[in-house]
Amino acid sequence: MEDFIKLNDGSMMPRLGQGTWYMGEDTRKRADEITSLRFGIELGMTLIDTAEMYGEGLSEELIGEAISDVRRENLFIVSKVYPHNAGRRNIFNSCKKSLDRLGTDYLDMYLLHWRGRVPLSETVACMEELKKEGLIRNWGVSNFDTDDMEELLSVPFGANCRVNQVLYNLGSRGIEYDLLPFMRSNGMATMAYCPMAHDRHSRKKIAENAVVKEISSKYGITPEQLMLAFVLSNEGVCALPKASSPEHVRQNAAAIDIRLTPEDLDMLAVHFPSPKRKMTLDML
Repeated sequence: MEDFIKLNDGSMMPRLGQGTWYMGEDTRKRADEITSLRFGIELGMTLIDTAEMYGEGLSEELIGEAISDVRRENLFIVSKVYPHNAGRRNIFNSCKKSLDRLGTDYLDMYLLHWRGRVPLSETVACMEELKKEGLIRNWGVSNFDTDDMEELLSVPFGANCRVNQVLYNLGSRGIEYDLLPFMRSNGMATMAYCPMAHDRHSRKKIAENAVVKEISSKYGITPEQLMLAFVLSNEGVCALPKASSPEHVRQNAAAIDIRLTPEDLDMLAVHFPSPKRKMTLDML
């Protein structure tokens, strides 16, 4: 499996990154969170995903401290703009504030966090201006369903969208019906947040499934690593797991080398089937 995804402008994006939602919000965890992020970078997870929404900037500040001694060109930093800030009035200021908190001169990817009231044509035009100013290398969207993507492609420069970040995991496969094929057919990558389920109950339910246990045992991996390997087995999909300890970081990083067979995937599909009809896009 390749460690990178080639985007539709020819640039490369790491296939496995680090999520940071809720990180930076508890000062008691700050040192451990910084250690985990730095360890992840050492293990090759150089894509770090954040947003101005995460702790109202606290996540970006935490990342800024964690990457302060890392060569910027070795990182792939992603942040997101609030929908209400995604228009001409606020987006440039929002982007610069994110850059200041992160302690960097540019973002590798800047995403519209979800659909809002600002016309897509206005947001896209602003994203293109941010590119020209060198403040971002590329831009994309998050939580866009197929109809949203179709509308995006209808506006000027909408095809310059590089990625769509959505919820996707073994227990939530709705995007496989139409959104994931649409992204692939248009040469755009998909970023999966919550790749190991979006809450402890859902993750535990998957982890305790008999087939998940059987396949995990066969490869000598944890159920969580199997969940991550499932997401990574999909063409053009990047995964953004979050880890709270060095051991979890190590396990996440190792998932890039796990190769699931077609037989493994068929067994998983019996218990966690791919949808046969259009599903409402799962969002958090």
